[in-house]
Amino acid sequence: MPARSMEPGKLRRAAEARLAINKAIESSQDQVRLVHELQVHQIELEMQNEALHQAHAALEASHDRYLDLYELSPVGFLTLTPEEQIIEINLTGAMLFGLVHSQLIECRLSTLLHPDDIERWEQFFQTMIKYGGNQNAEFRLAGDAASSKHVRLDCQLVRRETDQIVLHVAMTDISATKQAENRLHEQDQLFRLIAERLDGYIAVLDTEGRRVYNSPSYHGLLGSRDIAGTDSFMEVHPDDREQVTQAFHQTVASGIGQHLEYRFLVPDGSIRTMESRGGVARDSEGAIKYVVVVSHDITQRKMNEQKIHHLAFYDALTQLPNRLTLNDRLQQAMSASKRSGQYGALMFLDLDHFKPLNDTHGHRMGDQLLIQAGQRITACVREIDTVARFGGDEFVVVLGELDVDLAKSVTDTEIIAEKIRAAIAEPYQLTNASNANTSSIITHHCTASIGVILFMNHDQSEEEVLKLADIAMYRAKAAGRDTIYFYGAAEQMPE
Repeated sequence: MPARSMEPGKLRRAAEARLAINKAIESSQDQVRLVHELQVHQIELEMQNEALHQAHAALEASHDRYLDLYELSPVGFLTLTPEEQIIEINLTGAMLFGLVHSQLIECRLSTLLHPDDIERWEQFFQTMIKYGGNQNAEFRLAGDAASSKHVRLDCQLVRRETDQIVLHVAMTDISATKQAENRLHEQDQLFRLIAERLDGYIAVLDTEGRRVYNSPSYHGLLGSRDIAGTDSFMEVHPDDREQVTQAFHQTVASGIGQHLEYRFLVPDGSIRTMESRGGVARDSEGAIKYVVVVSHDITQRKMNEQKIHHLAFYDALTQLPNRLTLNDRLQQAMSASKRSGQYGALMFLDLDHFKPLNDTHGHRMGDQLLIQAGQRITACVREIDTVARFGGDEFVVVLGELDVDLAKSVTDTEIIAEKIRAAIAEPYQLTNASNANTSSIITHHCTASIGVILFMNHDQSEEEVLKLADIAMYRAKAAGRDTIYFYGAAEQMPE
């Protein structure tokens, strides 16, 4: 019996050969066997025919599926001749061009591209035809700027079985991607424009504190060197670095920006004071990706604040504490005296015969004397003591932390007061500038009348203590000037 896998043609030929040898049939038994074999051959032929029908149906179904995939693919497929003519195109490709299939066959692809892209396409096409391989490029389809589509063409040069050379092109619509890129580019340009015009400094840091972006204004601080990827904390003053680092990590952990001031080290060796505010930028999943820091150089502002503070609490001429600061220092000294049981002392000084100097040589000479007198007084006291200009030619000295013994405290105070009196009495060399080109030095002698009072555990206010010291000063003047007068034991404040 022939094999069931025998091809239909062979089965037919085998059956015909059986019928051709009638002489070999010698009995009815042989005839029966022959008929049986022919019937078997017929069955096998029918089975083979059914298999062929099924294979053909499967092939047609596969072809239909291929056509569906080809026609309805989200990618446009084109086949071009070496003359750039379209000989095959799927439905998606036709829809991208906005035309029907029949309008596109035998069209040159360049006629369907944006006029500004045609020359670049033709160069690309000729390179593909000449060198083959797989290449891709992006082009715009024909249309105005608002309606033209952006497509990516992935091309492969192939040789068909007929030796025909064709270019297979996969055309992907990337218009949405391009629009997103353009929006990002516009936003980036806008951000950079704002950063360049902003009166301050913008830094974008990763979550480790490394620089991702610095606004151009940073060039004025750090120079033109490339600082991308560097540690943003390196330029922070060492004494402020821990505070800044903690604030940064707190921002990363909480997502809440911090506001702080710190000192910034400039390569030229100077130190600037910066005020910074931080914020976070998150990715599409909400995770913190960057920290954006906007900083301002407030060095001048801080200097102005210090000047204002100095003007508020210090004398503009002598740079000594003024009355406001004196009252605060005296209050502190009196409170400390009560707590410790140690005496403190207050001296009230008035320069003798100061007015004639002003009247004779002018206020500029008088100002020089006041400055030098303040310096001499300061040189005679301890660091814990306060020398203040009370006004005009009057100075006040506050001595703290003397002794628990009154007599010892009086002695210590008298020693300091005598040093001050002697220092004030030394001659003064004053410059008399009559005009811009000439000046002369004059020697002036000046003395001081000094009133002193000690305090410890008393209920009087600062004003009362000052008043008593002022009384003592006037008694020193009445005693002949250039002398020291202690508010006496008989007049001492009750304990």
